[in-house]
Amino acid sequence: MITIDARGENCPIPVIKTKKALDVLTGAETIEVFVDNEIAVQNVTKLGREYGGELRSEQIKDKEYKVVIQMKDAVMQSETKPDMSIDKTGHCIAVISTACMGEGNDKLGKVLMKGFLFALTQLESLPKKIVFYNGGATLTCEGSDSLEDLQAMEAEGVEILTCGTCLDYYNLKEKLKVGEVTNMYSIVEAMEAASKILKP
Repeated sequence: MITIDARGENCPIPVIKTKKALDVLTGAETIEVFVDNEIAVQNVTKLGREYGGELRSEQIKDKEYKVVIQMKDAVMQSETKPDMSIDKTGHCIAVISTACMGEGNDKLGKVLMKGFLFALTQLESLPKKIVFYNGGATLTCEGSDSLEDLQAMEAEGVEILTCGTCLDYYNLKEKLKVGEVTNMYSIVEAMEAASKILKP
């Protein structure tokens, strides 16, 4: 029995913790995942089904749920395991133009962007480059909640590039904490050469 406590964790952490447990299974195993919201129940359940597991879930008490994934064996898992890589033939880049993901509530958008950048760190094939411009430039600077994730990807060889004009506009050039300064021509070159572009 493997127990994962993901209570209090924002998306996508419950799914990532569960995926890591599924990826190392060598035989039949039961995984119990504890979460504190119904969306996490749905996401973990979907992942378990993609891996070929038998699923059941229950609400233990208010804002506490348990998802049980019963894996028959490792062979079944490996046959049904989803391909989580981005691009194995060319190269992928991510472009970030704002500190918030999506439109609507900025506070929620910042939570989503932090989750997006963390999710990038968990991919089997990392993007070749991550380019930040306009409001996205703040994410590579002092005070950003995503610095640790960006620094971890840089350590793995991902190029972190921030628009110099944007840093100047926001008076952030002296506060850059990860990666290098770039220019618009280099940004256009990177986007033109990429086989895939991720844009949250």
